[in-house]
Amino acid sequence: MAETYDIIIFGASGFTGKHVVREALKFVSPTSPLKSLALAGRSPSKLVQTLKWASTSHPAIPVIVADTSDPPSLRRMASQAKIILNCVGPFRLHGEPVVAACVEAGCHYLDISGEPEFMERMEAVYHEKAVERGSVVVSACAFVSVPADLGFLFNSRQWVSPAVPNRVQAYLNLESDKSNVLNYASYKSAVLGFANADNLKKLRRSGRKRSRPSIPGYAPPKGSAIEHQKKIGLWAMKLATADATIVRRTLSMHTNNHGGLQGFDENAKQAEKRVAFWSKVKPAHFGLIKVASKNLVGMLPFIVVALSIMLLRRFRFGRWLLLNFPSVFSLGLFRKNGPTDEEIASASFKMWFVGHGFGDANAVGSRELDTEIITRVTGPDIGYVATPIILVQCALTVLEQRGDLPKGGVFPPGIVFGSTDLQDRLQENGISFDVISRSWISSKSDLRY
Repeated sequence: MAETYDIIIFGASGFTGKHVVREALKFVSPTSPLKSLALAGRSPSKLVQTLKWASTSHPAIPVIVADTSDPPSLRRMASQAKIILNCVGPFRLHGEPVVAACVEAGCHYLDISGEPEFMERMEAVYHEKAVERGSVVVSACAFVSVPADLGFLFNSRQWVSPAVPNRVQAYLNLESDKSNVLNYASYKSAVLGFANADNLKKLRRSGRKRSRPSIPGYAPPKGSAIEHQKKIGLWAMKLATADATIVRRTLSMHTNNHGGLQGFDENAKQAEKRVAFWSKVKPAHFGLIKVASKNLVGMLPFIVVALSIMLLRRFRFGRWLLLNFPSVFSLGLFRKNGPTDEEIASASFKMWFVGHGFGDANAVGSRELDTEIITRVTGPDIGYVATPIILVQCALTVLEQRGDLPKGGVFPPGIVFGSTDLQDRLQENGISFDVISRSWISSKSDLRY
């Protein structure tokens, strides 16, 4: 009988995958939840090279051959794992066979996808079977969308009764002493996702309607395309990522499970902790994240890439141009060969959550928004440092707190990990959650959306 490993990293030789390997190796220990690790992918020689790159000590880590075009190889891989960490994208092209193999084997599945159609389709197709087989399937265990999902919950929980939030707007500021160079695979996924946007609309129309939380007050206006957020000193524009979709999925599930999702083998202390955590979560409107910069010049690459994708996505030749010349259509923001080690080391992020609401829930309807709470999540380079940290800490949480999680199913990260120790784990590993300010809103000019 084949050996079973705590974690198998699939796609370990890819650019993101090899950084996940390096991060995971820090936690392999007889005293750690992660006692055994294996690497999987199409090429054994590349996997061995990855291991040499990731560790100077070259530990004896097994290598497993698996390919998304070979379902039997995926089933063999899944049968040997407690958790599969999937780093093979674009997920709309390569993700489903891996999910199917994991659900069938009853092992757990975490990935770094930021693709709404893939995530929602996996929930529609595999949720019931995952519950039956005891497989926990969670996508977006990466920079997209754990900082947004947990960051929203963190802001929401700062509204102590009788105060209630009405809206929370997130602003993402990428900082670097050198050039910001983002993940090409994310760019490719975005191009393909926007090119197939109609598929997501059809999926949502054909699926069951999600529960909507009751939010006090009125919905925020659409606002201007570009804004100057004075409180945090940034210019900002909307960024079409999966974050808002994922936060809304978490809130929808919370609406139907006010005490959170019951762990299949949780003790009374953990059940009390779970209920206490979710009782403090207050729903609010959460729109698209806005990418932000200290000046308008810093916004230019994002404006160019957004316009380029919108104009060229529907045409085959246009998509070919976008995918083959990413640096041209993003002013260097995306490069096929990725960032240098120096660019990765110098990069960091700040994600601000500006919440507006009412100081007294009983006064909703008789007064305007009068309270503001600003929180922030900060961390290192989003693609090759923060994402591996987040994915590995999610996996360690599953290993150590398995009984505190639902038996199985397909979920967004917030509803699964909200009441676990994940936020503390991230804090200990360089991703911080902080309250910045609490204040009264003096005038309507303080509201900018």
